[in-house]
Amino acid sequence: MKIAIARELSPSLPRCELTHVDREPIDMNAAQAQHQEYLAALQRLGCEVQVLPAEPDLPDSVFVEDTAIVLDELAVITRPGAASRRPETATIHATLAPYRPIETIESPGTLDGGDVLVIGKDLFVGLSSRSNAAAITQLDRLLAPHGYSVTGVELSDCLHLKSAVSLVAPALLLINPAWVDPDLFARWGQIEVDPREPFAANAVSVGGALIYPLGFEGTQARLDRAGLEVVTVDTTELQKAEGGVTCCSLIFESALSGS
Repeated sequence: MKIAIARELSPSLPRCELTHVDREPIDMNAAQAQHQEYLAALQRLGCEVQVLPAEPDLPDSVFVEDTAIVLDELAVITRPGAASRRPETATIHATLAPYRPIETIESPGTLDGGDVLVIGKDLFVGLSSRSNAAAITQLDRLLAPHGYSVTGVELSDCLHLKSAVSLVAPALLLINPAWVDPDLFARWGQIEVDPREPFAANAVSVGGALIYPLGFEGTQARLDRAGLEVVTVDTTELQKAEGGVTCCSLIFESALSGS
């Protein structure tokens, strides 16, 4: 059984952190409806969705991906790069503890889960404004006993690594080569985003399908041609908060590896 941890939108979402986009008014009613559509898509694709209550004083808390990395053997609670987001991790720690042993990233490390791309036993971590080399060193130490490798990745012009590249099938990536060097991922197949759609590289692979945002028709056509099943959801309001489809959930198998 796949578990998907999500959180209700905070009423303070319009005060969210922004780095690479300009602030625009967020229609909270539309944002709520879009978030519900996203959760429904997770359920249709076989996830047991657990929705945590809203955190009124934590504007970005709907973006639960940034608070943890959940692997087969353990979960790592991050230390988000924006200080305003660090209180989000306490409830995520408590939520994940029944499912996984827990490790944590400590100061001076900073790490957002949106910067972590997991491909089998290979972890790539974006060296972004939110994630630093100290966190990569810690993550490598924590995960090496479980056979993982951790590699830092330089980015340009985007918030997180998974803004630039995401896993869309077991050995296939969706990538924006203007934001991250595709040669770093030469071992895997790649679909490049339509160059007119730089924000189109973020997708959630779950249940043999992709959850993918509406509005990127050129890139979606490329996914269709690759034979991928695409389930589209409207995320236009969440995009104003610099959110993508990966960042609104933590998805993992309920049982520990080997149990």
